[in-house]
Amino acid sequence: MAQIEINEARIRAEFGELARIDSESFGERELADRLKEKLAELGIQAKEDDTAEKIGGNAGNLFGRLKGGLSGTPILLSGHMDTVAPGIGKKPVFHEDGTITSDGTTVLGADDLTGVIAILEGIRAVQDAGIPHRDIEILFAAAEEQFTRGSSEFDFSQMKAKESYVLDVTGPVGTAILQAPTILSFEAAVKGRAAHAGFEPEKGIHAIQTAARAIAALKLGHVDEETTLNVGLISGGSVVNAVPELCTCRGEIRSYSHEKAMETLEDVRHVFETAVKEAGAELSFTHRLHVKAFHLEPDAPVAVHFAEACRTLGIEPKFGSTFGGSDGNTMMQHGIPCAVLSCGMYDVHSVREYAKIGDIVNGARLIAELITQG
Repeated sequence: MAQIEINEARIRAEFGELARIDSESFGERELADRLKEKLAELGIQAKEDDTAEKIGGNAGNLFGRLKGGLSGTPILLSGHMDTVAPGIGKKPVFHEDGTITSDGTTVLGADDLTGVIAILEGIRAVQDAGIPHRDIEILFAAAEEQFTRGSSEFDFSQMKAKESYVLDVTGPVGTAILQAPTILSFEAAVKGRAAHAGFEPEKGIHAIQTAARAIAALKLGHVDEETTLNVGLISGGSVVNAVPELCTCRGEIRSYSHEKAMETLEDVRHVFETAVKEAGAELSFTHRLHVKAFHLEPDAPVAVHFAEACRTLGIEPKFGSTFGGSDGNTMMQHGIPCAVLSCGMYDVHSVREYAKIGDIVNGARLIAELITQG
């Protein structure tokens, strides 16, 4: 049987090309078009959905299938197209030791190009070797960095896969994340009553003070060993000589237990309602669920297949958890078991972000092994 050879020079060239394309969240148009072309070269006619108009972006999610010669249900491979800011005018710098950095003024875009390129190269290498592979489904998501806004709008009913791998975790290849939290945000808008702060402050209802009393009554930070609560944004008032009529507080809850996250949300709502009632003010309280918690055991088929592929390549598999969200949460929410894989990105979401060519090579080797498993 022919050997699967990962083309390092091709990876280097492809990273250099794609990293130079601006693709901040909601602005992935040019990268999406280029990825359509690259997928077409692999025999995948990717379709773009209507997510862009739903989320206010300029590109939707890309989804495509590649028929294979092995039996069984398809395997789903996924990465995301967007980057965080500052991501305009990226200039990748290739160093002699195989490290890739930006020029220090922007992020590099390794999050998530390392994953996207590993998927592309892994499939190419298998095709070049003429080795049969499983049916493959590909999802390149838009706006993942904005709490998975892109994949959250995707129509998962068209997918046939029962096993999925999202390449979107920092660190060298060989780690699979099997647990991630529920993440939700909330907004508490307190409406008091304006009055002149010097002449008749007693006629006012101080919205900022009311909100402050509520926040002071909350247990911020770790609510318990698997749940956190934070109030991170406060805005209110208009001038220094008026009792402020409005104060808006925004916060976030994370928990490995979805039920605990929702319970904490109701606790926060109750605390604000109590403070507002005591002050005679009014409250508007809203929330948004961004991702829902998931947990898989290491004996789940998706984890077992990952571990087998790693060991075949001489990589010792590791399983872990994250307190961040990814498109893996969305896969799981739609009933597709998912492992979120490390793919060789480091110091992400900063201008210090970097990647290593060797890690992307290993990522492509892992993809090739996963899609050729019988």
